[in-house]
Order: sequence, then structure tokens, then C-alpha cells
Amino acid sequence: MKVYIEPIGRLINEFSKLPGVGAKTAQRFAYKVVNMSEEEAKVFADAIINVKKNVHYCKVCGNFSEGDVCEICTHRDSDTICVVKEPKDVIAIEKLNEFNGVYHVLHGTISPLDSIGPNDINIKGLLERISKGGVNEVIMATNPDVEGEATAMYISNLLKPLGIKVTRLAHGIPIGTDLEYADEVSLARAFVDRKTL
Repeated sequence: MKVYIEPIGRLINEFSKLPGVGAKTAQRFAYKVVNMSEEEAKVFADAIINVKKNVHYCKVCGNFSEGDVCEICTHRDSDTICVVKEPKDVIAIEKLNEFNGVYHVLHGTISPLDSIGPNDINIKGLLERISKGGVNEVIMATNPDVEGEATAMYISNLLKPLGIKVTRLAHGIPIGTDLEYADEVSLARAFVDRKTL
């Protein structure tokens, strides 16, 4: 005997594919959708379709953008670049209102155990931006874990011969913590106390 009728089972299955969503949470989400009005469900579905149609990566920094170039790249001075692992890290730093430069999103970190090398992340794009001139400092804001540290050191070693000042966020953030989960005080302190590599 089936536990769920097919439409509900299918919806639960789709929700359970989301990161951090277990079986019980997926079930709660599915029941919430079932109990929505048709208009609410349409608005929800339209939001998903809209984000898939209209959000893509900025061709300059790799952050999420509605246009070819994101708002940050369009309106800020690009002499300081903050390098992060993924777009959600940009949001974590932006919430602080401490940084007025631009970002570069790597879309991953170097992880030999996962067969991810320097060519598998967006390091080439960073080097291309720097080669155009005008960059005085690159802030390495990758997560303070083994992969983040390895990536920061690798990029630092590439940039030092170019005469670019390379700094790293101070370790006010506990080792093993993703930036998105760090409390704002620790993240702000780490940003202010960044150090040269």
C-alpha cells in the first residue's frame, strides 16, 4: 500500500532534494503547498520559474545577477576585491555594511579529496580581472576550513609576484564554520582584523 498519493509523494520527493531538507520537513512543506489556495500556489510556482528565468551569474564577478553585470560591480570601486566561495557568502558580508569594494565568487574551493583543483573553480576569472589593472588589494574571504585555507594560500601565491596586496580575514570566525552561519560580531571582527598573507 502506498503511503502517499502520487502527487503528494512526488512533491515530497522534490522538496527532499533541497539541501538540509529531510523527510519530515519535506512532508511538512508538501502539506503546506497542498493547503495553499490555488492563487498562493501559483505565486509560489511563479517565483520559482521567475528565478530560473531571470537570475544568472554576473559575467564580471560570478555573483547572482538579473543583468549581465550585477549591481555591485556596476556601482562600486573595483580597487579592492573580496574573494568568496559562493554567492551566499556575498550576502553574509554585505549584511555587515563594512565592505565597499567588489567581490569575486570562486564557485567552490580547492579540494583534492573531492577531485576539485584550481582549474575547476573561478580562479582564471580573478586573474583576468587583475590583469586589467587598478586592483590594489585582494581579500581572501574563503571559509576557515582546510579547503578554504588551501584555496587562499594558492591564490595568494599566484598574486604576490604581481605586486597585489593579499589579505585574509582574521580568525575571529571559528574553524570549520561556514560564513553564512557565523554570527555578525565575529564576522565583522574578522573583517576589520584581516591580515596580509
